[in-house]
Amino acid sequence: MANVDNTKSQMRKGMLEYCILLLLRHQPLYANDIINRLKDAEMIVVEGTLYPLLNRLKKDCLLKYEWKESTQGPPRKYYALTEEGEDALRQLDDNWNELATTVNILQSYAPTTTDEL
Repeated sequence: MANVDNTKSQMRKGMLEYCILLLLRHQPLYANDIINRLKDAEMIVVEGTLYPLLNRLKKDCLLKYEWKESTQGPPRKYYALTEEGEDALRQLDDNWNELATTVNILQSYAPTTTDEL
């Protein structure tokens, strides 16, 4: 079972960047909002994983941020997609759709009498 758990963990890690870009597609979000929305979608992420990824995405010019005043403490950093980020997201959408189609085809295969083991 440990191998399956490792595979699941690797799949989630590979999808995290795409999921973050998806969340930022329509509106800027504060890091805690990103974490909460990922949790709502059953993608558990801790701050120690999220912040380095947000910083890398910003360094790669896929994200930008803006400081906004908060009624509940200090100003907050809100992340949003850049034009490059929107382009990357479109490409990832295409890649995801291709992968999903492939997996769906493979899941639907039924053995036939001509299939050899």
